[in-house]
Amino acid sequence: MPDTPGYLAEGPRVGIRHFAQEDAAEFTARARESKDHHHPWLFLPTSAQAYAAYAGRLIEDPTRAGFLVCERDNGSIAGFININNIVEGGFLSGALGYGVFAHAAGRGLMTEALDLVVGHAFGPMGLHRLEINVQPGNTASIALARRSGFRLEGFSPDMLYIDGAWRDHERWAITAEMVASRRSAHEAG
Repeated sequence: MPDTPGYLAEGPRVGIRHFAQEDAAEFTARARESKDHHHPWLFLPTSAQAYAAYAGRLIEDPTRAGFLVCERDNGSIAGFININNIVEGGFLSGALGYGVFAHAAGRGLMTEALDLVVGHAFGPMGLHRLEINVQPGNTASIALARRSGFRLEGFSPDMLYIDGAWRDHERWAITAEMVASRRSAHEAG
């Protein structure tokens, strides 16, 4: 874990920051501890070499942005949220992928973190739309999307190749206007 978190955004319990190669030992240890928790939805890097490649793509590829979710009280990594397939121009969108590590699951940290990432994406990053593609059986991930204000937009059969098979996914999305409208309603009420 780097000495200075350098949070891009902070909430009461978590901060988000970019991935760094120096996070390899903690991230891979958390991934190994959480393997059963993530199965069959996620397959994270569990070795330093695999982490270097994974984090390298998030750090160097302009069509990706990776955010570590860190607990503010101790700086430990609780999870991650990545924006993949970032498209500029008339689309201004990205696709979210995320995961919470087992030690932090069920504590509401990812709800807080996802709100921070959405705010960062629609603020400093200048995006307009974010999508989450979730396998229908992943009820925890669907609940997170719903809690964070994403709307169900459709169903895509055989969308992504995961764990040896093409998997169906529900498509959830949120736009900058939806977030602004939700904030206005909250402030008015």
